[in-house]
Amino acid sequence: MSHDPQLLGNKTEELVIEAREAQRRRGHGRVQRIGDHIRREWQLYLMLIPTIIWLIVFLYKPMYGLQIAFKDYSVFRGIDASPWVGLEHFEVLFGNDQFIRALRNTVIISLMSLVFGFPVPIILALMFNEVLHQTFKKTAQTIVYLPHFISSVIIAGIVITAFSPSAGIVNTILEWFGIDPIYFLTKPEWFRPIFVGTGIWQEAGFQSIVYLAAIAGVSPTLYESAVVDGASRWQMMWKITIPLIMPTIIIMLIIRIGNMLEVSFEMIILLYQPATYETADVVNTFIYRQGLQGGQYDLAAAAGLFNAVVAFVLVMAANTISKRYSRTSLW
Repeated sequence: MSHDPQLLGNKTEELVIEAREAQRRRGHGRVQRIGDHIRREWQLYLMLIPTIIWLIVFLYKPMYGLQIAFKDYSVFRGIDASPWVGLEHFEVLFGNDQFIRALRNTVIISLMSLVFGFPVPIILALMFNEVLHQTFKKTAQTIVYLPHFISSVIIAGIVITAFSPSAGIVNTILEWFGIDPIYFLTKPEWFRPIFVGTGIWQEAGFQSIVYLAAIAGVSPTLYESAVVDGASRWQMMWKITIPLIMPTIIIMLIIRIGNMLEVSFEMIILLYQPATYETADVVNTFIYRQGLQGGQYDLAAAAGLFNAVVAFVLVMAANTISKRYSRTSLW
């Protein structure tokens, strides 16, 4: 059976035209639906405008200044007039022993916070879920939430006072056991445990709210069925509660991994001193000293850009791994 090539060509061209027309109609219909939705819900979009303006002004517009990391920046010449130096600042950065030390400390402190701090809010949420006495439960929740709402300056003051060698409660207890007072905050080996412990005490209670909300979403009928089958509270926690809140745990873990290099800058500034730089200096404090105190804005910008790129890579990697093995991801 023979076919006319010209006829086949015309037919193919007609099919392509029809496909393009159908695609155009779908696009037009989508735009029309979006327009109708905006007209119908215009009050919500009006309320969204301040947030969009905030994002543009404070998050996107400052990205223009990232080019400082690639220039020999001068405050007097400005960003545009400063000469381009390429990757010179990054070469200086990775040849700087203080930056390498700060990067190492950041990773170590972040890993310690992740290993010891991440499970605590989950454990707290599970414990609160098992408390049946409502008055005791609300009182305990209020107590553990409270440190989150206290200023970092006050928290640092409490820590400094608690570990004071003369009147601190920690050294007072040590003296009861015949141990000489220790000035913990001047000992490099003690800074990381104190900092990580302070962070857990300050934030764990408030972070447990996310997991309590996830637990509240678990259907009560599952627990009722487990009770009928003779399951204990411990078995219900391991077989029902934890598996059902696991997607929330994974999402929070991905976010936590993405913020690994964002160690609490304010608390470290308030607690560290030159004697503890060896273990306390992190990337953010390095940027603070080089940029604001030393006036090397271009070098500080390079360090900040490196920080952001690493955080982006960590989030993407964690999200990809989670999506592949658990089918739970941020996007």
